[in-house]
Amino acid sequence: MNRKVRIIISSLLVLAGLVILGWWLTANPTRDFSASIPGMDNRIGSGESVAEQINIGENFEEYGGKAPELNETWPRFRGEDFDNISKSPIKLIDKFGPAGPKILWSVDLGEGHAGAAIYKGSVYLLDYDEEKRADMLHCYSLTDGKELWRRWYHVNVKRNHGMSRTVPAVTEDYVLTIGPRAHVMCVDRKTGDFMWGLDIEKEYQSEIPLWYTGQCPFIDNDRAIIATGGKALLVAIDIATGQVLWETPNELGWKMSHSSVMPYHYGGRKMYVYSAVGGVCGIAADGPEEGQILWSTSAWQHPVVAPSPVCMPDGRIFITAGYGAGSMNLRLSGSGNNYKIEVLNEYTPKDGLSCEMQTPIYHLGHLFGVLTKDAATMRNQLVCVHPSDTRKFVWTSGPENRFGLGPYILADGKFYLLSDDGTFTIIKPDIKSYIQLDQVKVFDGQDAWAPFAIADGYLLLRDSKKMVCIDMRL
Repeated sequence: MNRKVRIIISSLLVLAGLVILGWWLTANPTRDFSASIPGMDNRIGSGESVAEQINIGENFEEYGGKAPELNETWPRFRGEDFDNISKSPIKLIDKFGPAGPKILWSVDLGEGHAGAAIYKGSVYLLDYDEEKRADMLHCYSLTDGKELWRRWYHVNVKRNHGMSRTVPAVTEDYVLTIGPRAHVMCVDRKTGDFMWGLDIEKEYQSEIPLWYTGQCPFIDNDRAIIATGGKALLVAIDIATGQVLWETPNELGWKMSHSSVMPYHYGGRKMYVYSAVGGVCGIAADGPEEGQILWSTSAWQHPVVAPSPVCMPDGRIFITAGYGAGSMNLRLSGSGNNYKIEVLNEYTPKDGLSCEMQTPIYHLGHLFGVLTKDAATMRNQLVCVHPSDTRKFVWTSGPENRFGLGPYILADGKFYLLSDDGTFTIIKPDIKSYIQLDQVKVFDGQDAWAPFAIADGYLLLRDSKKMVCIDMRL
């Protein structure tokens, strides 16, 4: 090869190198990539409901049949009077006998911890159907478990220690639900006809709690009462039309918790007490100040709050939470528009009554509850305390009787309690000592955390994937 040819080839190679170098310096190798945005990669994140079109209440299916005509109701979370105590005169069993519990029916569910509501023979349950990827409201017959109808809408929810967590609110005319991602749906109770819906995350720029929505709605004087967080702390909605009647300003930026709003009569007026992420407050439920904050405290600061406030007749309010939070005792005083809230004490889980998921029951002037897993050697025991000093145990169930995160209810003068693994225990609510009446394994399940519902002697309970109906009548 002569010298001239070599020079030409070298020049071409240099030119090619310069072209490649220029392309490498100026080209964008990621031009065809899409940005990884929180909430857009099948994870729940801020703004996901805005990107995803949710048509609340869009689907309906009816199966025929008719619910039995019964008399009693368990119309919402914690029952008619928000105290988790049945006032029914029906006598219930205190022992299961050699045959065990009388299980009438069971139904498989999506993974979750949602409890049922009962209205005169009809059962209402908001479940998450993983196959259809939908929040699904079921209506069942209480006596035989036959499904009468279902209404649902498509929404993407990913497993996070279960999905569904709430109990519907039911009246003679309406059923009100909140789904895992805070979609509110109102339907006609008898027919299942869709009335209205609300996307809380979208409309109020609210942050969905860590383990999805745990707040249970309620209907008060034909108004849906819902804690939204975001642009408003609490809202009241006309149950018939879906029109917003009032909104409580959220000036401190408190966030929605897993806790539910509790009504409270004190100082001559009615209020709504809410344990939010950021603090505790009482909001006027009557008079010209309706919807305004009557009192508040930011002393209660914990990121995960599941139990609801226990409001006692003398103005004491017991607040508790899990994950190391412990408890706080408040005292409310005053009346009208002049209220004062005082922190009596606050303590860690190992120093007194504290609960992780379930709300304690106030009965016979005492509080009954199951301790958190953080209560050291006392963990998961059922205890009794006096409100004057919730750090001092009147009695405990002892280390041989631990109950985990399961629900408990008081009916016919007896506590019925379900352990995480499906063990069912009957206890006498004595204020001097722990008295266990009977115990049996109801099903081989796990994470049996959903609240109970009972009416006409029929008790509904569930684990993470199955609901069971037990005939508790004598």
